[in-house]
Amino acid sequence: QLQFVESGGGLVQPGGSLRLSCVLSGGTLDPYAIGWFRQAPGKEHEAVSCISSNIGGSTGRAQYADSALGRFTVSRDDAKNTVYLQIDSLKPEETAVYYCLVTIPTVRNRCVMKKARGSWGQGTQVTVST
Repeated sequence: QLQFVESGGGLVQPGGSLRLSCVLSGGTLDPYAIGWFRQAPGKEHEAVSCISSNIGGSTGRAQYADSALGRFTVSRDDAKNTVYLQIDSLKPEETAVYYCLVTIPTVRNRCVMKKARGSWGQGTQVTVST
């Protein structure tokens, strides 16, 4: 019954920034660890980040793919049922559809960048081009 709606994508020049939003409906966000994933044309889905729940000692800890570290920032606002992904210094190869989904259970209070059971939603298109 959980549904995620991604937004905030668009066309941006290389080096530009975007802030993506992921709004959950059908439940409350707070118990879930959430991941951000992307799929470029012709490629597999790739995990870029995750953020743990604020419940159970995880305290909203974030993890990042090596390619994202230092440029991507994931955050959450459970009161708004929303997870954000701030992306800075975007690169053309990061053109993709970006998705958010619940991730598998945390390990030692760290989120894991693998999606749990569920289907990909619509995502939001990020295009990095001159």
